[in-house]
Amino acid sequence: MKVGIVSDIHCNLHGLRDALDIMGDTDALLCLGDTIFEYQFSNEVVTLLRQREAHIIQGNHEEVFFSPAGARAQARADNDPALMAFLAEQPARRVVSIGGRRFMLVHSTPWDPRGEYVYPHSEKLKQFGSVDADYVLYGHTHAQVSQRFGKVTVINPGSAGDARDSRNNRQLSCAVVDTETDEVRIIDYADKRFNGRP
Repeated sequence: MKVGIVSDIHCNLHGLRDALDIMGDTDALLCLGDTIFEYQFSNEVVTLLRQREAHIIQGNHEEVFFSPAGARAQARADNDPALMAFLAEQPARRVVSIGGRRFMLVHSTPWDPRGEYVYPHSEKLKQFGSVDADYVLYGHTHAQVSQRFGKVTVINPGSAGDARDSRNNRQLSCAVVDTETDEVRIIDYADKRFNGRP
């Protein structure tokens, strides 16, 4: 089966749409958190993910938005209450089975306390390999990873909304996994907000 992966959209609807177009038809869509950005909510981004029946987890931006510190942001008149409730119900991590494979979705790390930035060069990346899953997927750093540790493939698709990875010239990116072949493709694409598209 073909599994699409996005993370760190940060309210960038165009970035998410482009990722979905580039990935093409997928059997499942996984979103690794930070769909929203600081104290901004995006009805459009959450609607699109919901329409695509994505498996979604919360990131640190959702945690702040839905905390007492985000009360004023939550109260904005243009936020859709039903969409906010939907996103607030999503877990901080989840395990899903797709095509006979076990995927663990986390935003930062599989261990507590959450929130650590594990970059591609970090020795701590190896710890992801101890998780009971075929794939461990994470975001948070906006930096791409595709490495195997024992029987576990660790993937960070980069960011579909806020490019920060200098290794791909600060392009947006997403990932596609083929559960039959174990092929992982990380796909770079331009953020069209900076190329004249509104």
